Amino acid sequence: MTFIWRGLRQAWHLIVTGDPNLRHLTWITLDVAIVATVVAVAIGLPLGLALGLGRFRGRQAGIILANAGLGLPPVMVGLILALLMFPAAPLGRFHLLFTLHGVYIAQSLLSFPIIVALSCSAVRAVPPGLIEQARAFDAGRLQIWALAVREARVGILTAVIAAVGSALSEVGAVVLVGGNIYGNDQTLASATIFAVDQAQFGYAMAIGIILLGLILVVAAVLTLIQQGSGHRVRIRPPS
Repeated sequence: MTFIWRGLRQAWHLIVTGDPNLRHLTWITLDVAIVATVVAVAIGLPLGLALGLGRFRGRQAGIILANAGLGLPPVMVGLILALLMFPAAPLGRFHLLFTLHGVYIAQSLLSFPIIVALSCSAVRAVPPGLIEQARAFDAGRLQIWALAVREARVGILTAVIAAVGSALSEVGAVVLVGGNIYGNDQTLASATIFAVDQAQFGYAMAIGIILLGLILVVAAVLTLIQQGSGHRVRIRPPS
């Protein structure tokens, strides 16, 4: 227990004094999470809407693949991307291996199926009669999609919360694609491995405290937005 308390005191001292390395790790972690989530939403949300509302051959197979993507092993994604990014590999000419841009790609790919699967599920839960009514009034595809997003906004925000959480806490893909290079593309989660390997347990505890606090704050903010968006405006009937 003495060892643990000593590590916690050291961790608290590093946090309170504003250790520059911890600040840098926090910024990189937030940067990666924001970029990965924005990219995943920009690409995954339209696909989730298409799968949830579309009527085309192969739709069911697409939904199955999206749901299977929720269990995609991050280490496998990182391994495949690393192999593709080697100098002699198809993506080697872009020099993405062991760079922050490579980490962006890895984290975006991991967040992508989360957005697709959960947004598709949220859209499919919208009452079918509402969508059919919009189609009966000759609403265009974009209008129907906008209606579906509005009605399924709570579920879609749940997908965003899950994607952000994944981007903040993922380790395997970051280590394999980014190399876990100190001061370059380390995130809070991957730096924990580095600190433990160096027997810097107080530093590792400080990283863990910041990471948990960051996840809690981000989740709280997004949850408040989600709850606020879930309130419907009540229209009083005419007297």
